[in-house]
Amino acid sequence: MMVPDPVDVSQLLVDGSSFGHNEIGELEKAIASNPHAVRQACQELRRRVDAGSGSERDVVATGYTLHLLSNHQDATHYLSQATGSDFAEFTRGECLCALARYDEAVEAYREAGKRGYDAVQAVLSEAGAIRMAGRLDEAEALLKANARTAVTRADYSYQMGGILADRGDTFGAIEYFERSVDMDPHHSRALFRLAALNASFGNDDTARGLYERSLSRPPFYLGALINLGLLYEDAERYEAAAFCFKRVVEFDPTHERARLYLKDIEASGEMFYDEDAVRRGREEEQTLNTPIADFELSARSRNCLDRMEIHTLGDLTRLSEPELLGSKNFGETSLKEVRDILDSRGLSIGMHVTDAKRQAPQQVTREDLPDEQKAVFDAPVADLNLSVRARKCVSRLNISTIGEIMNRSPDDLLGVRNFGVTSLNEIRAKLAEMGLALRND
Repeated sequence: MMVPDPVDVSQLLVDGSSFGHNEIGELEKAIASNPHAVRQACQELRRRVDAGSGSERDVVATGYTLHLLSNHQDATHYLSQATGSDFAEFTRGECLCALARYDEAVEAYREAGKRGYDAVQAVLSEAGAIRMAGRLDEAEALLKANARTAVTRADYSYQMGGILADRGDTFGAIEYFERSVDMDPHHSRALFRLAALNASFGNDDTARGLYERSLSRPPFYLGALINLGLLYEDAERYEAAAFCFKRVVEFDPTHERARLYLKDIEASGEMFYDEDAVRRGREEEQTLNTPIADFELSARSRNCLDRMEIHTLGDLTRLSEPELLGSKNFGETSLKEVRDILDSRGLSIGMHVTDAKRQAPQQVTREDLPDEQKAVFDAPVADLNLSVRARKCVSRLNISTIGEIMNRSPDDLLGVRNFGVTSLNEIRAKLAEMGLALRND
């Protein structure tokens, strides 16, 4: 079936006389392809309801459409007016969960069950709200009390997986999430959780596929779109990443993170990627890491270099000739040997000495900090609670502690692939909360 065009959407929402299973299915198809048209039609329907001329059908349609558009706050306002609809009350529970109003959501799910909504699903969703409120034992007890009728539902396994995940049993949670997806290949929440776990393990390809599947039908989770966009960006699929961030903005025009990420993506797409320059840089790095032991040197020269702890060609480029000659027994003959070795590789003594000396004094040590900040210096980067993008970029620099990130300059960070101003400002803000800063900031 073809996805309805904007005229069909208006006809469906504004001019329709019913809002049942068929209409809901058509609306979900339309919102997947053209959320802007759905938003426009919804605005027209809202004006009718707000003017007092809308029917109960119009109230339910308005609330459910706002729910699909991720406008949960306004959705609850309209859904609460539909006093006779079990579907509206259940959807209101979904919106309240999205707003972290879990106790109210529990009551909404119970009321939906009383009104005639699928009793098993109402209980499963109630258990989910209780779990998200942090009452894990209560949620588990409710699930087990209804296991006879609920265990064959995909949502039962999803809720059990959520309880295990909240208790820290990651692998037990994965088993339940996978069971949920086996029962329902389109279970958005289970797919989302599996995608996030795979991303945390570094299984980016698997995570991308799971996020894509989680977005195969509405309601769409904006977090899934954001995370999928970041994974596309990491794979240098910039057009796909931009599509994800644009779609978030279509659903929520005020979503600041998506707007900032989109700006970073647009900037990344305009950057010229010089493969030859990257290749030359890697070759130079390999050359600088070449051990001195690979070359024929006199015993005197070799012993002198060992005493000075010079082990690679790169070490020689970071020392000046006077420094070498200042070492005991290192004379002009040894100096000529070293020059010849470096010349053969296109290098020279002291060629990197300026950079090395400029950077050395700017390093911060634990002892440089006040007593109250010394423990923070050795704390893991995870304590900064960075976003997915910033965390991955920091990982590429092999940074594991807050002290290590403090000893990086803004230019160091911006030089990492896909690390934009948004992530830089995020790290600056997190450090500032602790009274810290990046090098040179």
